[in-house]
Amino acid sequence: MKILPFLLLAAAPLHAAPVHLVPEKPAALSQPAPGVWLVDFGNATFGNVELSPPAGATAEITVHFGESLKDSRIDRKPPGTVRYATAKISPTGKGPLRAAPPADARNTKQPAAVLTPPEWGVVLPFRWVEIEGWQGKLEPAQIVRKSAFAAAWDDSESAFHCSDATLDGIWELCKLSIKATTFAGVYVDGDRERIPYEADAYLNQLSHYATGTDVEMARDTFDRLMKQPTWPTEWAPHMVFMAHADWMRTGDAKWLGTRYDSLKSKILADRVGKSGLVESNKKQISHDDIVDWPTPERDGYVFTKTNTVVNAFHIAALGKMAELADGLGKSAEAADFRKKETTALAAFDKAFLISGQCLYRDGEGTDHSSLHANLFPLAFGLTPEECREKMSGWLAARGMKCSVYAAQYLLEGLFQNGRGDDALKLMTTPGDRSWRHMLESGTTMTWEAWDMSYKPNQDWNHAWGAAPANLLPRFVLGAEPLEPGWKRCRIRPSPGGLGFANGKIPTPRGPVLIDWKSSPFRLSLKLPPGMTGKLELPAAPDTKGVLINGNSVPAKRAGDRWLVEADVTGIAKIEVR
Repeated sequence: MKILPFLLLAAAPLHAAPVHLVPEKPAALSQPAPGVWLVDFGNATFGNVELSPPAGATAEITVHFGESLKDSRIDRKPPGTVRYATAKISPTGKGPLRAAPPADARNTKQPAAVLTPPEWGVVLPFRWVEIEGWQGKLEPAQIVRKSAFAAAWDDSESAFHCSDATLDGIWELCKLSIKATTFAGVYVDGDRERIPYEADAYLNQLSHYATGTDVEMARDTFDRLMKQPTWPTEWAPHMVFMAHADWMRTGDAKWLGTRYDSLKSKILADRVGKSGLVESNKKQISHDDIVDWPTPERDGYVFTKTNTVVNAFHIAALGKMAELADGLGKSAEAADFRKKETTALAAFDKAFLISGQCLYRDGEGTDHSSLHANLFPLAFGLTPEECREKMSGWLAARGMKCSVYAAQYLLEGLFQNGRGDDALKLMTTPGDRSWRHMLESGTTMTWEAWDMSYKPNQDWNHAWGAAPANLLPRFVLGAEPLEPGWKRCRIRPSPGGLGFANGKIPTPRGPVLIDWKSSPFRLSLKLPPGMTGKLELPAAPDTKGVLINGNSVPAKRAGDRWLVEADVTGIAKIEVR
């Protein structure tokens, strides 16, 4: 299939990963009313349709596109920016006709909006099509959806399956969301604007890495954002996170080396005061320091001149910059970043950690402790070790008092601190603040917010809401890189009450295959050539040690884990007894 290049903005000669149009057949056809055909493609993607009217047809055909149904018809007045559009076509007798609506000024006229090739026609997100004016019976072969996906996408590169059907559904929802939102060739924030944002891009990158082997789209997005940055304070350090994620994924020092110096402007160093902490002026307090989005999702966060969330991002970025400097052989710069990290972390705990409570306050001058003031430091590994158990328990008990964006970090912190069961419960809890709610709504792409009630103008096609696509492989299956390029990985499954889980994690060296069962814990592992794995296995109270391929191996118990002394390679059958 021919891959069509992107038409790029003349003022921004930036690259985009190759994307192509894929023909897809209808999943179902029905007639909800006389003279009306309803076509269900089974899930939502970005695209348009191609129609082949019957021979001799001359009457005008009206095509309606929609993301939402109401009373078994496409909702023509959907809430917020849920998509509905219409197009009219006239048969010519000269073969298939493209049906596409007019361009939407909201996502084509903004200077930073990412444009798709004009030869495609307008693409939009939709699942259903209604057709009026069709002569005779509409046959499945007469309508094809042309969906835009990354040319490098391969559904077979990743998999996840477990004993909880709801989690399986959440995985499929999130994986499809990542696939469908590759339509632009770079990571965009959804259909409303079609603009890259740094935090959106990082979360998208993590989930793209967990579902496929392509790295070009993340890199093109990074380069675009370096030239076209956005406004939130904490979004800038996400650029360091993106570069670090690429480094751990690829180990590509050449790519990193040409971008390393530009990352120094993203650590908020220009805002560091005499205390060693980042300070905010009035504008930054009232507008730029974002904490979470939309604004009602901030759990009552009290903004101050020196606040916890901004400084957590600053310190985390310093730590990652030190690792990047080491990777490039810049030992003096690495030492300087680590010195600044140590100084800032000491000032951070002194200013924000509430004595005797193992909780952080929102900032200097307040004793209010929001979810966000604690979830970010915990996820970034900044929290003192003696406070992590208490803080993670407090966070788990408070629940999902944050957005789908901050949920990425909340759940990371819980998984990293032995609360995988709580993390999975938050993903699947009843109510309207979980991925279970999205799944039960019938959507096939993740949302920008938990529900329309929390963000009335939200998109129904927002990849920053697809965090389980990376969280489930990284923490439930338990595979993460320990060294750049996946030369060495950690295998640290978190059963979280599940009876079994298995899956396939794509890496640049080949797939990692994991299949585990709990009670007693047994793991079948296959690592690709050139990769070693450090095992950190669940340690039930009555277990005595670890066997690999039937042989007892040296391992020591550390909290709720068995740490196996020697790395494994290739195929291994592992038991905890």
